[in-house]
Amino acid sequence: MHLPSRRAGVRLTLLYGTLFVASGAVLLALTYLLVARFPGDRLLVDGAGPGTGVGRSGGGPPGAQTAARSGDVIGRLQEQAVSQHADQLRQVLVQSGVALAVMLAVSAVLGRLVARRALRPLREMTGTIRHISAYTLQERLAVQGPADELKEFADTVDRLLGRLEAALDSHRRFVADAAHELRTPLTLGHALLAETLVDRDATAETFRANSERLLALSEQQARLLESLLALAGSHRGLAQREALDLAAVAEWALHVSRPEIERRGLRVETVIGPAPVLGDPALVQRLVSDLVDNAVGHNAPGGRVEITTGARHGQAVVSVANTGARVAPEQVDRLFEPFRRSGRAVGEGHPGLGLPIVHAIALAHDAVISARARPDGGLAVEVAFPRWAGDAGEGPRDIAQLDKSKGLH
Repeated sequence: MHLPSRRAGVRLTLLYGTLFVASGAVLLALTYLLVARFPGDRLLVDGAGPGTGVGRSGGGPPGAQTAARSGDVIGRLQEQAVSQHADQLRQVLVQSGVALAVMLAVSAVLGRLVARRALRPLREMTGTIRHISAYTLQERLAVQGPADELKEFADTVDRLLGRLEAALDSHRRFVADAAHELRTPLTLGHALLAETLVDRDATAETFRANSERLLALSEQQARLLESLLALAGSHRGLAQREALDLAAVAEWALHVSRPEIERRGLRVETVIGPAPVLGDPALVQRLVSDLVDNAVGHNAPGGRVEITTGARHGQAVVSVANTGARVAPEQVDRLFEPFRRSGRAVGEGHPGLGLPIVHAIALAHDAVISARARPDGGLAVEVAFPRWAGDAGEGPRDIAQLDKSKGLH
């Protein structure tokens, strides 16, 4: 039954009252039926007793006259019993209706009291939640009592507030770090322009040098903004899912990074095996590209990059490891936070968003990401995707038809 009221207290009152009245009506109906089934037209008469009205009359045999009088008496008594039984049924019906009407009013009052008492903890929790804002997320409901549904609900809300507080703190740190990263090149660019305008002896070479530096700063800001947009897009989730193979994506990433690999004199070791997944092609491509870029950028001259793709325990795995500076094991998890760098200077144009983007993309694909510091220096990062059992050859053209470079193997 759809109740028109929107207030939970009124709905509960009507529900409790309806159930109580319905139960009372069923009980009274059963009582009425039981009383109605009691036979009201039968009498137990002892014909041998003195109360049978046996006497003598001069109009016939004594036995026949006595039987006739007894039959008349019994018939009248039966009629009277039937009439009395009908009256009793009417009285039962009327009194039951009056009792039901009284109990209807009583059930409404009791239902209201029970509903208010049942909803009191919920009203208290609602009032507390209403007063919690972005500046008071540290507050909790902290409901005490038995482990019932309301306690479970309150604990769930407390855990949700905890996650919101952590997310808001992370967002604030991210905004502060992003503002700092954007302010540094802007300040430097402003100083270069001011220096050029103030220097009256500036030559064409000076203007050219400052312009080149401004161009490099502009490219650095463009990379930072592109990374910020990629990170924001990764947190929105997947817009589409297509079949692709991590092996093809890894070879494409190596192909793109080959100039930088050759410039640094790095050696690449690959173990490329089929690893079909179902995901967003652009995001998976960015994930593997950032892993390779991180391994190349954090490497030492003449170092080594190891790339592995394949299937393991029902998952499609891509792993990228590199040599380089030592990373403290306790600092590994912090590398997945925005603007956290290890062994890379700010001036190289790397904003420190590569691994955070990788982490966000992995979460969007329900993948498990793990990282460990290598004993001899460098980092090893592994991403395990839920494996897709379909044909990886059905993947998107921009990945399946890439120019695979064999010179890097």
